[in-house]
Amino acid sequence: MPVPTLDVVTKAGPVNPERREPDNREPESRAAKKERTRQALLDTAMDLSADRGFAGISLREVAREAGIVPTAFYRHFASLEDVGVVLVEESMRMLRQMLRDARRNPSTKDAATSLGILVRQVHTHERQFRFLCRERYSGVSEVRRAIATEMRLFVSELTIDLSRIAGLESWSSDDLEMAADLIVSTMFSAVVELLDAGTA
Repeated sequence: MPVPTLDVVTKAGPVNPERREPDNREPESRAAKKERTRQALLDTAMDLSADRGFAGISLREVAREAGIVPTAFYRHFASLEDVGVVLVEESMRMLRQMLRDARRNPSTKDAATSLGILVRQVHTHERQFRFLCRERYSGVSEVRRAIATEMRLFVSELTIDLSRIAGLESWSSDDLEMAADLIVSTMFSAVVELLDAGTA
């Protein structure tokens, strides 16, 4: 014998409590879900490496904390070292964009303003700066090489910028590159001191 459903009567008419409103939300695409999982793996690896360094974390640990099984990890990255390299590339991309924006802004020509920008950026992107500074000289060799490669690209880009500054046209390419390397090294030293001092 069928069990009758109980209808609730409202001003708008009878309402069946078993009748669900249709979900009008668009289903997440496979590509969007894959990108979300990929980003979760990157964020998890960054967070876990904060205490132990990148060399101290494992693929299984990253996968578990990101909410996937270890075998699913390989749908997104070839290895854990590959995750570290991507973290380096994304962190350095952020840093290069910051300096490009600063160079386009006339108000950043004086040292005080430039230092203020650096302090704010270190505060805003502390995780990325800590990762770069920590892994630059220690840990996984693939990550160290990736940082060294990105630093060379950074120096090359800055060398081109310096060559366009009035008064430096007569400098040789070697001198410009040396100056750019000094600037980048000084900037990273300042970042390390800011992080160690807890300014960030």
